[in-house]
Amino acid sequence: MTYSDILAVKFHAMYILGVSAFYHDSAAVLLKDGKIIAAAQEERFTRKKHDARFPESAIKYCLDEAGILLGDITVLAFYDKPLLKFERLIETYYAYAPRGILSFITSVPVWLKEKMFLKREIKRGLANIGSVNKQIKLLFPEHHLSHAASTFYVSPFKEAAILTIDGVGEWATASIGYGKENTISIFKELRFPHSLGLLYSAFTYYLGFKVNSGEYKLMGLAPYGNYYSEEVKNYITKIKNEIVKIYPDGSIWLNQKYFQYATGLTMTKDSPWEKLFGFKRRNPNEELLEVHCNLGLAIQIITEEIVLQMAKEAKRLTGSENICLAGGVALNCVANGKLQESNLFKNLFITPPSGDAGGALGAALAAWHIFLSKARVVRENELDALHGSYLGPGVEEKDIRSVINKFNASATKYDDFEALANDVADFLKDGKIVAWMQGRMEFGPRALGSRSILADPRNAEMQQKLNLKIKYRESFRPFAPSVLIEDAASYFELDGASPYMLLVKPIKKNLRKQVPLAYKQLDVRQKLYYSRSYLPSVTHVDFSARVQTVHLETNPRYHKLIQAFKKKTGCSVLVNTSFNVRGEPIVCTPEDAYRCFMRTGIDYLIIGDFFFSKKDQPNWKKTDQWKEEFILD
Repeated sequence: MTYSDILAVKFHAMYILGVSAFYHDSAAVLLKDGKIIAAAQEERFTRKKHDARFPESAIKYCLDEAGILLGDITVLAFYDKPLLKFERLIETYYAYAPRGILSFITSVPVWLKEKMFLKREIKRGLANIGSVNKQIKLLFPEHHLSHAASTFYVSPFKEAAILTIDGVGEWATASIGYGKENTISIFKELRFPHSLGLLYSAFTYYLGFKVNSGEYKLMGLAPYGNYYSEEVKNYITKIKNEIVKIYPDGSIWLNQKYFQYATGLTMTKDSPWEKLFGFKRRNPNEELLEVHCNLGLAIQIITEEIVLQMAKEAKRLTGSENICLAGGVALNCVANGKLQESNLFKNLFITPPSGDAGGALGAALAAWHIFLSKARVVRENELDALHGSYLGPGVEEKDIRSVINKFNASATKYDDFEALANDVADFLKDGKIVAWMQGRMEFGPRALGSRSILADPRNAEMQQKLNLKIKYRESFRPFAPSVLIEDAASYFELDGASPYMLLVKPIKKNLRKQVPLAYKQLDVRQKLYYSRSYLPSVTHVDFSARVQTVHLETNPRYHKLIQAFKKKTGCSVLVNTSFNVRGEPIVCTPEDAYRCFMRTGIDYLIIGDFFFSKKDQPNWKKTDQWKEEFILD
């Protein structure tokens, strides 16, 4: 199919399929005449976290949501250029030879068998779904262009600076660009092996967390460090002197003496790190000590500094009042909050699927706006073009009833949603934990009130209870607050909206409690269980919170539930954590939801209009079966 053939399609809708796959977090996104119809990550269907396989299930869902066949797809856009990535791989091994031979013989056969022939692999995957349009056009935008498109084209801005930061795409590890109307120009790139994303992942690995999964744990661990301690200052000095050189434009140089990601099978060379920092790499099962927290804080501070420097360069190059962020590092909510507080830009937008899953969205949008030169419409008074990011499968009554029949479950259907919201608000007020499944599933890593576990933030015991008895995860992990947008400024130092839980903001000073002078010297466990505010379950140890503002326009049911809770308690905030256990993807179907409900200490489950009480359910024999199914992250 030629370019003119595609433009000649006048009387039929044009469908574009965006795909990310084969590395991690594969996903599919479907556009109809440039409008997002459906989007989902493959992991939600396969129940394998960060699933990298070709997203057959996600594509099938997108087609079903649109009511079309695979043959109706005109353009398929893949989120990066595999041959450029292979070029980087070969050149890197050549540059470091003979080092890296084990990594070479491990990875290159996979490339020669599969990734080198990506068109073939894509067509194989599509053939398992249905008949393909023989004239389908395959497009391969560059990785960081896909990231840039995934944020700018859905933003509420007609023009904006664009900053993308991740581990690595083909060669680029970060980029600065400018979007205007339907165009995107890339002005500057940082190139492999120098990468802020890989730097942060290396510290994630050294501190005992899983790469490409545990970075958000490191971000949550950092506030337990002592900001004013000499140890943190020394760590920062050592990192800057030995590991990373930071230039005025935000670009960085990484000393490869300390890393193995370029040619090895691990992120770091442990011996130089041990010598530099004075302790061995932490085993994932070892207790978290003060040195771990302080090192985590040091790299978080440095990360924030680099992000701000890159943003300053973006401002200098573009002169824009607006900035859009994407890439895995854009999920660092603390750095995002610091960028907003800097007032470098008047407006900030971060796309919710900032990681590789969002590359599928960006690839599709790049195909529409850049390849096909289609105009972009920015509507005033709208948050963005994602409408809350509720783009996944919805909840069907037939599926709920099927679960009830399959498990002989006990459930009550409400005919009046207000009555349901009032009852749930009562349960939350009484200290109960509620699983809440409503409407379409969120696209991106955050649960935003469609696939969420909810609780009362005023309950001082709730953080420990949720971590240990519901999520089965590390006790230090913080929880996020969902707050009515109209009341957000009464609780948090937040100017504007944060619909995607991508900004960390301080809690209002009038809500904080006095802490002892020695508070900063307390260990992790002592800090964790010290009551810090009147919303203790969402207030982190540094008096911050990862805020989600809830909007009536995008999620009316969740908004009404919080309103009901407010009427009963005077509090417009709920604890919101993702509906899953540790190592499990967020639930997708009513059956996923019921299984998770029965395997945990959740008290009540709400799916659509159906209410499930734990005490009324039949016995569930294998309450720890999830440990066998999901690999702990």
